[in-house]
Amino acid sequence: MKAEIHPKLHPVVFVDSSCGAEFATFSTLTSKETKKIDGVDHYVVKVEISSASHPFYTGKQTLVDTAGRVDRFKAKMEAAKKMQEKAQASKVKKEALSKETPEEKISRKAKENTERKEAEKAEAKAKAKRATGKKPAAKKPAPKKKK
Repeated sequence: MKAEIHPKLHPVVFVDSSCGAEFATFSTLTSKETKKIDGVDHYVVKVEISSASHPFYTGKQTLVDTAGRVDRFKAKMEAAKKMQEKAQASKVKKEALSKETPEEKISRKAKENTERKEAEKAEAKAKAKRATGKKPAAKKPAPKKKK
């Protein structure tokens, strides 16, 4: 090995700030804070998460969803699925329409027109019913003129 090319190792204690677990080892990291362990001064390096607090290692898997990200993702996936189904149905309908004979096309259009006219009649009937079902608005009497 070449001399003086390797970083210097120091005794270090890693402290998990979430659960307080300590791991004494050697590292190139240093800090201003030290702690004496078995008569040896160790640099104290604080870490947010370690194997003592990580859900994968502890077996306490929890889903933290503070911003509703999972719900938004699921809603997006559901909307995408509906759009794909709609596109597929439209494609199937187009293919069916392209294969129909002129007679089938005429009968289909006549049926569509009949359905449209029936829907318009039903809407007009409902509109008339709403108009007759309303109470007439009371008119305010005209103000009397002073003589």
